[in-house]
Amino acid sequence: MFQWFMLSVPLFLLLASGIVMIGADTPRFRRERLAAYPVGLAFLGSFATLYLVTCEGPIVIRFYDPSSAASLIIPLGFYVDRLAAVMMTLITAVSMLIYIYSTTYMYQDSHARRYLSLICLTDFVLICMVSSSNLMMLFLFWQLLSYLLYLLAHNHAHTGTLAGAFKTFTILRIADMAFLAGIVLAFQLYGTFEFHELFVRAIEMPMTLPVWPGVDISGTTAVTFLIFIGAMGKSAQFPLHFWLPGSLFAPTPVHAMLHAGIINAGGFLINRLAPLFGMSTTTLHIAFVIGTLTAVLGASMMLVQSDIKKTLGFSTISQMGYMIMECGLGAFSLAVFHLIAHGLFKATVFLYCGNVIHKTRQDPHVPHTDHTVTDEPGFSRLTWSTGFVTTLIIPLLILLVTHGVLRIPLLESQGTVIILFFIWITSSQAILTLTRLRAVASWKVSAAMLVTLLFIVFTYLFAVESFTAFLYPNPEEVASYFKAADLPDWLFDLLLLGATGLTVLGWYYLYLRAHGQSVWMPSWIEGLRSRLYPLFMNRLYTDEIYRWIGLKVGQLIHRIDKLERGWSR
Repeated sequence: MFQWFMLSVPLFLLLASGIVMIGADTPRFRRERLAAYPVGLAFLGSFATLYLVTCEGPIVIRFYDPSSAASLIIPLGFYVDRLAAVMMTLITAVSMLIYIYSTTYMYQDSHARRYLSLICLTDFVLICMVSSSNLMMLFLFWQLLSYLLYLLAHNHAHTGTLAGAFKTFTILRIADMAFLAGIVLAFQLYGTFEFHELFVRAIEMPMTLPVWPGVDISGTTAVTFLIFIGAMGKSAQFPLHFWLPGSLFAPTPVHAMLHAGIINAGGFLINRLAPLFGMSTTTLHIAFVIGTLTAVLGASMMLVQSDIKKTLGFSTISQMGYMIMECGLGAFSLAVFHLIAHGLFKATVFLYCGNVIHKTRQDPHVPHTDHTVTDEPGFSRLTWSTGFVTTLIIPLLILLVTHGVLRIPLLESQGTVIILFFIWITSSQAILTLTRLRAVASWKVSAAMLVTLLFIVFTYLFAVESFTAFLYPNPEEVASYFKAADLPDWLFDLLLLGATGLTVLGWYYLYLRAHGQSVWMPSWIEGLRSRLYPLFMNRLYTDEIYRWIGLKVGQLIHRIDKLERGWSR
C-alpha cells in the first residue's frame, strides 16, 4: 500500500495540469486557483514519501518484467530511495510557491492558462525523472524536459524569445545525443538498464574498449564520460553554457523553476549513477576540471553584467560549476546539499526579481535612490581585525590543533581537507562581503562575522556528517568515492596554496584600501584587465563562435549535397 502511495505525487501534478487546461470555472473558484490544491497535495505527498522511505526503505514499483527485455519498449517503473525522495520534496516545495506566485504574476497574459498548465506538466516530468527505476525511463523524461523548456519560453512571437528557445533546444539535443550514446554503450557492455544490476555487473565484469591501436579505456570511463556530457548540457557547463543566458526572455517564474530545479538535473544524474562514476577516476577528474572552469568563468561573466536577470543567470552557471566540481571531488552528498541550498535560494531571488521588474514597469523612479547617503571610505580596525582573525587565524589554529595536538590524520584524506577548504573559502567569501557594511556600527559587523563563521561551519559539518550518512549510509562507499577522485599530489598542493594565497591577498587589499593606500599592480595586469572586461561582458563571444561554426557546417553539408547530386547524375 505504501508503495502505491508514492504514485499520488505525479498524479496530483498531472491532475493540476488538466484542471488548468480543460477544467471549467466555478462560481467560487477559478480553475487556476483550484489547481493549486492538487499542487499543494503533491508537496504533502512528497514529504510523506520522504518519511516513509527514511523509515521503511526504498519504494520499488515496476510495470514490466525486468527479466524480459521485450515486455515494454520503454520499461516504466519507479525507484524512490532517499536521494529521489529528497529531490521530489525539493521540486514540489519550490513548484508550489512558483505556481501560487504565477497565478497573480501572469494574470494579464492572454496565454496564462497554457503557461500554468505547462508549469504543472513540467513538475510531473521532473518527479517522474528523479524517481525513474532505469536508465531508459530516466532518459525519456530527460528528453521531455528539454521539449518543455522550449515551450516554457512562452512568448514565441518575440524574436529574442524564439531565438533563445531554439538555442536551448539545439544545445540540449547535442548533449543528449552523447547521453543516449552512453546508455546504448552501457546496455551493450552490461546488458541491462536497471540501475542496481548495472552497478553490480560493472563491478563484476570490468571491460576495456580500444580507442585507437595501442590505447584502451575502461568501459565505465567511456559510459560515464558520455553520460557526463548529457549532464553538462542540462547543467549549463562550459562550453555548453550559453543556452542559459539566451533563455532569459522567458517569464521570470519560469526561471525560478529552471534555476531551482531543472538546471540541477546534472548533479542529480551523477548522484544517481554515483557507483558507476566512482569506478572511473578519469571521468571524475574531467568533471572537476569542467566544474572549476565553469565556476570561474561564470562568476567572471556575472561581475560585468548590467541586467538583473543576466546577473542571476551567470551566477547560476557559476554555482552549477561548483556543484559539478564537488561531484568531481567525490563529494556527491555535498553536491546534493549544494543543489538544495542553491535551489531554495535562487527560486526566492528570482521571484523577488519578478517583483522588482513588475514595480519598475509601473513606476519609472524605482529603485528610489537617496543621493544624500554617502558611503564611508573605510571601515574600523575592529571590523578588519575580526575579519582577519575569523578567516585566517581561527581556521589555521583549528587545522593545527586537530592535526598536531589531537593527532587526527587529516592530510591522509584529500576529501576531508577539501571539505575543510570549502568551509574556509565559503566563510571567507561571506565575511569579506560583510566588510561592505559601512552604515552599521563596527561591533555589529564584527558580531555578524562571528555568527556567519559559526553558521557556515555547522552547516557544512551537518552536510558532511548527517546528510552524507542520510544519503550514503555506507561509510566505505563514501570513502571509495573520495579515493577514486584523489588528485595528483602536486595539483592538490597547488590548489591549497592558491586558495590560501588568494584569501590572504584579499585581506591585504582590504587593509590597504581601508587606510587610503592604493594597491600596486604591474602594467601588464592593468592591460590584461582592460582586455578581459569586454571579453567577459560579451560572454566570451561564444554566441558568435557557435554561429560561425554553424555557418561553416551548413556550407560543408551544402557542398557535400551538391557533390552527391552531381555523382548521381
